[in-house]
Amino acid sequence: MTQTVKPSLAQSPIHRTVLDNGIVLLVAENPAADIIAGRIFIRAGSCYEKREQAGLAHLLAALMTKGCEGLSSLEIAEQVESVGASLSADTSTDYFLVSLKTVTSDFPEILALAGRILRSPTFPETQIELERRLALQDIRSQKEQPFTLAFEQMRQVMYQNHPYAMSVLGDETTLNSITRADLVEYHQTYFRPDNLVISVAGRITLQEVVALVEQVFGDWQTPSVAPAVVNLPEISVNPQHRLKPVQTQQSIVMLGYLGPSVSSPDYASLKLLSTYLGNGLSSRLFVELREKRGLAYEVSAFYPTRLYPASFVVYMGTAPENTSIALEGLRTEVELLCSKEVSTTNLQAAKNKILGQYALGKQTNGQIAQIYGWYEILGLGIDFDREFQELIAAVTAQDALRSAQQYLQQPYVSLVGQEEAINRAIN
Repeated sequence: MTQTVKPSLAQSPIHRTVLDNGIVLLVAENPAADIIAGRIFIRAGSCYEKREQAGLAHLLAALMTKGCEGLSSLEIAEQVESVGASLSADTSTDYFLVSLKTVTSDFPEILALAGRILRSPTFPETQIELERRLALQDIRSQKEQPFTLAFEQMRQVMYQNHPYAMSVLGDETTLNSITRADLVEYHQTYFRPDNLVISVAGRITLQEVVALVEQVFGDWQTPSVAPAVVNLPEISVNPQHRLKPVQTQQSIVMLGYLGPSVSSPDYASLKLLSTYLGNGLSSRLFVELREKRGLAYEVSAFYPTRLYPASFVVYMGTAPENTSIALEGLRTEVELLCSKEVSTTNLQAAKNKILGQYALGKQTNGQIAQIYGWYEILGLGIDFDREFQELIAAVTAQDALRSAQQYLQQPYVSLVGQEEAINRAIN
């Protein structure tokens, strides 16, 4: 027995069904191409790790396709590649994800395989050590990238003890401490049917997907204990400077502000301001600081969609001798948002840009499965697809000014570059 819910507001192309064991199933019927994409979201990810085990979810994702009950790493790879399909696992801060894509006729087989790797991974010791070495190499190579160093430094000072302070890769200390028993415990705790959202888009009907998912996951019992609740520390706002001297040919100048989560009423205003400031060649930062003043090798802004308070970041890569003036230029542009309304023309241009890019991001079956499943796992619901567009369209210049004044006043400053240049910038 399943319960099917179709959204009553606006005609959504998505069917939403809840199975008896708590799995939420989303289906977008799209007969245009003979391709099916699936996304299996799990309420897990780096936010669900203990601080001393940072990187555990990433390591688990790397191991998920490296052996499951009855199949070796090679056998899994051969089964996927023999039909030209794709199957992978990944993790982010707010969720864990298994992605698959096949032609319609092979979907039952690949979904069954995804079910096996999800429910009964074996975590072979030899594969654990191999994936650990690869993750350590990634961590070391990131230490050679000035932008990554600046952002890591920013995250750690901004988020303190909150999991968002850490890279999803973890660090060398935490990654080296993770054992097979830790992986098994994490998997047993969070990988359960009532923590799952399965989102499917392609040439397949709701009834066909329900039957297949029941076949693969229907016998998966919900544990008697309630799902684990994550108790995250409060984030106190205490803007400060962080400098990292590195012998490099450019300085990275980064300002960060603690913004709200996706569920905040101010989310849409700040999303719009980040687009206006730093999205593309017509953005305010690009025009003012790169085109007119020639200061920037690269300049941008971002404000990611997060379940918990998100960082609003502006940054620039510039020549060492321009570090001070670049810092001043970025500060000035953000301060302008707090003192003066964005013009009607510029606000509308930013809305057109964000909504245009949003529409283009829902073209493929993979993108469709991703966006609806993502909204569902974040607790926003599939109607957020429509609500997001309405929220953006409704933002006024006064809303944007008010949000800037609330969140974009005092920045955290992260500088990476030649010692003399970055010291001079803040003195």
